[in-house]
Amino acid sequence: MVVCVQLPRFELAVAAGGRDALLALGPAALAPEPGREQLVGEVSSAAEAVGVYPGMRLGEALSRCPSLALIPPDPVGVADEWEAAIRRLEAVGAAVESPWPGSACFEAAGLRRLYGGRVVGDDAPVLPRIGRAEPPPWLDAVVAVVRRALALPARVGAGPSRFCAVAGAARARSRRPELVAGALALSAEPVTLLRRYEDTAPLVAPLERLGIGTLGAVATLGRAAMADRFGTVGLRAHGLALGQDTPLRPRTPGESVQESLELPEAASGVQAQRALELLIDQLLANRARRGRTLRAVVLSAKLVEGGTWQERLVFREPLADPGRMRMVLALRLALLPAPASMLRLSVDRFGPPHAPGAPLFEDATAVRRARLREAVRQARLAAGPDAALRILCVEPDSRVPERRAVLAPFE
Repeated sequence: MVVCVQLPRFELAVAAGGRDALLALGPAALAPEPGREQLVGEVSSAAEAVGVYPGMRLGEALSRCPSLALIPPDPVGVADEWEAAIRRLEAVGAAVESPWPGSACFEAAGLRRLYGGRVVGDDAPVLPRIGRAEPPPWLDAVVAVVRRALALPARVGAGPSRFCAVAGAARARSRRPELVAGALALSAEPVTLLRRYEDTAPLVAPLERLGIGTLGAVATLGRAAMADRFGTVGLRAHGLALGQDTPLRPRTPGESVQESLELPEAASGVQAQRALELLIDQLLANRARRGRTLRAVVLSAKLVEGGTWQERLVFREPLADPGRMRMVLALRLALLPAPASMLRLSVDRFGPPHAPGAPLFEDATAVRRARLREAVRQARLAAGPDAALRILCVEPDSRVPERRAVLAPFE
């Protein structure tokens, strides 16, 4: 049994400064992120009542609701708040998979053994004979533990798969969990539930234009019809309508190592690059790194104009070379949409430590030649054997330019 915990409108509430501030705004939505497609993010209940939904184009949203308040997104604040919430869930024993901020899924077996009493025999009374099933008694105990850990208003759903649990959380109320036990319980759910997944979200509008409004109608169409009209994504949507989903992949809990730098003046361009170099040196000198290499890092900034910006970067290979890190991260820093008042660099995933017995300082010339050989090999694989050539001087004193040098394969 999978349990899904959802904090409704989590990203919007964090960006607005809290749920009380969000209620005072009336119709509101997250503004599109700078440099990306002009689609609104999460919307408030007042905006949803007039037909605005997440993923709608900005122009259409403003035409439906001219008084719509656009709130700058705060990905850094959302990541910090959600990381703290996930750590509280992991502290009570849940192996959490987080599909997106504000939603966490985990297998109920572990918490059920800790807090729910019996392990065998509880599921028999809840198999649905009609579309709705009563939650088992152990689910109330698990929900109570989760809510105490989060200390936030949450909606909880349960089901045999991730999508069933997400559907249960979508129709649950703050004090009552919902159980969706399979395809029969999903048949009456609206097709807009497919917007919960990024790959099936584009199918909602075409299905509604075809007059298909429920997941039961999607399941009735059959795999062949969905595959013929929508391809692989159609097969995915048909499987979700039947309650089928991929297994959970819980994250591996890790430690947080980060460095931040407050900028006294709005920084961009060369000033931001100098601040980035200082951050890289501080992060590599942090004692919590304990000699380990870095596999993935997150570069974030607080913008002067409001909101935040964040980019995640996975290195091609684990490294701890400040020069290579500066070269790669400077390209991402160039995407900064506005001057920043704060920069932060945090480790998302560590690599292996320095191998014992290996030389601490390698020959720079040998390393450079090895990288050059690898670059030549990849260029030839992509563009053919003539992708990398070298110039050989044959007759430098010749009056004929074509006889002075020739091209030869680079070795």
